[in-house]
Amino acid sequence: MITKFIESNGVQLFTVQRGPKDGPLVIMLHGFPEFWYGWHHQVDALTEAGFNVWTPDMRGYNLSEKPKGTEAYALDELAKDVAGLIDASGHQKAILIGHDWGAAVAWWVANKFPEKLEKLIILNVPHPRVMVKALNEDWAQRRRSWYMFYFQIPTLPEIGMRFNNW
Repeated sequence: MITKFIESNGVQLFTVQRGPKDGPLVIMLHGFPEFWYGWHHQVDALTEAGFNVWTPDMRGYNLSEKPKGTEAYALDELAKDVAGLIDASGHQKAILIGHDWGAAVAWWVANKFPEKLEKLIILNVPHPRVMVKALNEDWAQRRRSWYMFYFQIPTLPEIGMRFNNW
Protein backbone atom coordinates (compact mmCIF):
# COMPACT_ATOMS: atom_id res chain seq x y z
CA MET A 1 0.00 0.00 0.00
CA ILE A 2 1.30 3.42 -1.00
CA THR A 3 -0.12 6.61 0.47
CA LYS A 4 0.56 9.70 -1.57
CA PHE A 5 -0.65 13.25 -1.99
CA ILE A 6 -1.39 14.04 -5.64
CA GLU A 7 -1.84 17.59 -6.92
CA SER A 8 -4.95 17.66 -9.07
CA ASN A 9 -6.88 20.68 -10.28
CA GLY A 10 -4.93 22.93 -7.91
CA VAL A 11 -5.58 20.92 -4.72
CA GLN A 12 -3.68 18.24 -2.84
CA LEU A 13 -5.65 14.99 -2.77
CA PHE A 14 -4.64 12.18 -0.43
CA THR A 15 -4.64 8.79 -2.17
CA VAL A 16 -4.10 5.21 -1.15
CA GLN A 17 -2.74 3.16 -4.04
CA ARG A 18 -2.52 -0.63 -4.25
CA GLY A 19 -1.96 -3.21 -6.91
CA PRO A 20 0.31 -3.49 -9.92
CA LYS A 21 1.09 -0.13 -11.54
CA ASP A 22 0.68 -1.69 -14.98
CA GLY A 23 -2.75 -3.12 -14.15
CA PRO A 24 -5.93 -1.41 -15.31
CA LEU A 25 -6.59 1.68 -13.19
CA VAL A 26 -9.59 1.65 -10.85
CA ILE A 27 -10.50 4.83 -8.97
CA MET A 28 -13.02 4.41 -6.17
CA LEU A 29 -14.89 7.52 -4.96
CA HIS A 30 -16.34 7.39 -1.46
CA GLY A 31 -19.66 8.77 -0.26
CA PHE A 32 -20.63 11.18 2.49
CA PRO A 33 -19.46 11.28 5.29
CA GLU A 34 -16.84 8.67 4.44
CA PHE A 35 -13.22 8.72 3.22
CA TRP A 36 -10.87 6.34 1.36
CA TYR A 37 -11.10 3.65 4.05
CA GLY A 38 -14.73 2.98 3.17
CA TRP A 39 -13.46 0.85 0.28
CA HIS A 40 -10.87 -1.20 2.19
CA HIS A 41 -12.84 -4.47 1.96
CA GLN A 42 -13.16 -4.23 -1.84
CA VAL A 43 -9.55 -3.25 -2.56
CA ASP A 44 -8.04 -6.65 -1.74
CA ALA A 45 -10.18 -8.51 -4.28
CA LEU A 46 -9.48 -5.93 -6.98
CA THR A 47 -5.71 -5.92 -6.43
CA GLU A 48 -5.64 -9.73 -6.37
CA ALA A 49 -7.38 -9.62 -9.76
CA GLY A 50 -4.55 -7.43 -11.10
CA PHE A 51 -6.07 -3.96 -10.88
CA ASN A 52 -4.16 -0.81 -9.91
CA VAL A 53 -6.58 0.62 -7.32
CA TRP A 54 -6.61 4.24 -6.15
CA THR A 55 -8.89 5.24 -3.28
CA PRO A 56 -8.62 9.01 -2.83
CA ASP A 57 -10.01 11.19 -0.10
CA MET A 58 -12.11 13.53 -2.19
CA ARG A 59 -11.63 17.28 -1.91
CA GLY A 60 -12.76 18.49 1.51
CA TYR A 61 -12.55 15.08 3.20
CA ASN A 62 -10.15 13.60 5.74
CA LEU A 63 -6.53 14.28 4.68
CA SER A 64 -7.22 15.97 1.33
CA GLU A 65 -7.09 19.73 0.99
CA LYS A 66 -10.17 21.71 2.03
CA PRO A 67 -10.44 24.86 -0.09
CA LYS A 68 -12.58 27.73 1.16
CA GLY A 69 -15.82 28.74 -0.53
CA THR A 70 -18.72 26.72 -1.85
CA GLU A 71 -17.67 27.30 -5.47
CA ALA A 72 -14.62 25.10 -4.79
CA TYR A 73 -17.00 22.15 -4.35
CA ALA A 74 -19.02 22.52 -7.54
CA LEU A 75 -19.41 19.29 -9.50
CA ASP A 76 -17.28 20.70 -12.33
CA GLU A 77 -14.38 21.17 -9.88
CA LEU A 78 -14.81 17.71 -8.37
CA ALA A 79 -14.88 16.14 -11.84
CA LYS A 80 -11.66 17.97 -12.73
CA ASP A 81 -10.09 16.53 -9.57
CA VAL A 82 -10.85 13.00 -10.78
CA ALA A 83 -9.66 13.74 -14.32
CA GLY A 84 -6.42 15.04 -12.82
CA LEU A 85 -5.96 11.86 -10.81
CA ILE A 86 -6.33 9.79 -13.97
CA ASP A 87 -3.73 11.98 -15.69
CA ALA A 88 -1.37 11.72 -12.70
CA SER A 89 -1.64 7.92 -12.74
CA GLY A 90 -0.01 7.68 -16.15
CA HIS A 91 -3.02 5.79 -17.50
CA GLN A 92 -5.14 7.06 -20.37
CA LYS A 93 -8.41 5.76 -18.89
CA ALA A 94 -9.82 4.45 -15.64
CA ILE A 95 -12.60 2.27 -14.38
CA LEU A 96 -14.44 4.70 -12.11
CA ILE A 97 -16.50 3.41 -9.19
CA GLY A 98 -18.60 5.79 -7.11
CA HIS A 99 -20.82 5.34 -4.07
CA ASP A 100 -23.34 7.88 -2.74
CA TRP A 101 -21.83 11.38 -3.18
CA GLY A 102 -18.89 9.75 -4.97
CA ALA A 103 -21.42 8.29 -7.42
CA ALA A 104 -22.85 11.74 -8.13
CA VAL A 105 -19.32 12.96 -8.86
CA ALA A 106 -18.66 9.87 -11.01
CA TRP A 107 -21.76 10.62 -13.11
CA TRP A 108 -20.41 14.16 -13.61
CA VAL A 109 -16.98 12.84 -14.64
CA ALA A 110 -18.67 10.58 -17.20
CA ASN A 111 -20.54 13.58 -18.59
CA LYS A 112 -17.55 15.97 -18.69
CA PHE A 113 -14.67 13.58 -19.42
CA PRO A 114 -16.06 10.46 -21.15
CA GLU A 115 -12.77 9.93 -22.97
CA LYS A 116 -11.06 9.24 -19.62
CA LEU A 117 -13.33 6.36 -18.63
CA GLU A 118 -13.06 2.72 -19.56
CA LYS A 119 -16.07 1.81 -17.42
CA LEU A 120 -18.39 3.54 -14.97
CA ILE A 121 -19.78 1.71 -11.95
CA ILE A 122 -22.39 3.52 -9.87
CA LEU A 123 -23.65 2.46 -6.45
CA ASN A 124 -26.68 3.99 -4.76
CA VAL A 125 -27.36 7.00 -7.03
CA PRO A 126 -29.58 7.07 -10.14
CA HIS A 127 -28.66 8.84 -13.35
CA PRO A 128 -28.88 12.62 -12.81
CA ARG A 129 -31.79 13.02 -15.24
CA VAL A 130 -33.77 10.35 -13.42
CA MET A 131 -33.00 11.95 -10.06
CA VAL A 132 -34.04 15.44 -11.19
CA LYS A 133 -37.28 14.05 -12.61
CA ALA A 134 -38.02 12.20 -9.37
CA LEU A 135 -37.31 15.29 -7.26
CA ASN A 136 -39.55 17.41 -9.47
CA GLU A 137 -42.45 14.96 -9.66
CA ASP A 138 -42.38 12.69 -6.62
CA TRP A 139 -43.03 14.02 -3.10
CA ALA A 140 -41.99 10.69 -1.58
CA GLN A 141 -38.57 11.03 -3.22
CA ARG A 142 -38.27 14.60 -1.93
CA ARG A 143 -38.92 13.35 1.60
CA ARG A 144 -36.27 10.63 1.21
CA SER A 145 -33.79 13.21 -0.12
CA TRP A 146 -34.40 15.87 2.54
CA TYR A 147 -30.82 15.68 3.81
CA MET A 148 -29.42 16.93 0.47
CA PHE A 149 -31.40 20.14 0.87
CA TYR A 150 -30.53 20.38 4.57
CA PHE A 151 -26.80 20.43 3.80
CA GLN A 152 -27.29 23.42 1.49
CA ILE A 153 -28.60 25.66 4.28
CA PRO A 154 -25.83 28.02 5.43
CA THR A 155 -24.41 27.29 8.92
CA LEU A 156 -27.21 24.98 10.15
CA PRO A 157 -25.56 21.67 9.13
CA GLU A 158 -22.31 22.68 10.84
CA ILE A 159 -24.18 23.50 14.05
CA GLY A 160 -26.04 20.19 13.85
CA MET A 161 -22.83 18.23 13.40
CA ARG A 162 -21.22 19.93 16.40
CA PHE A 163 -24.31 19.19 18.48
CA ASN A 164 -24.12 15.51 17.55
CA ASN A 165 -20.33 15.43 18.14
CA TRP A 166 -19.40 14.54 14.52
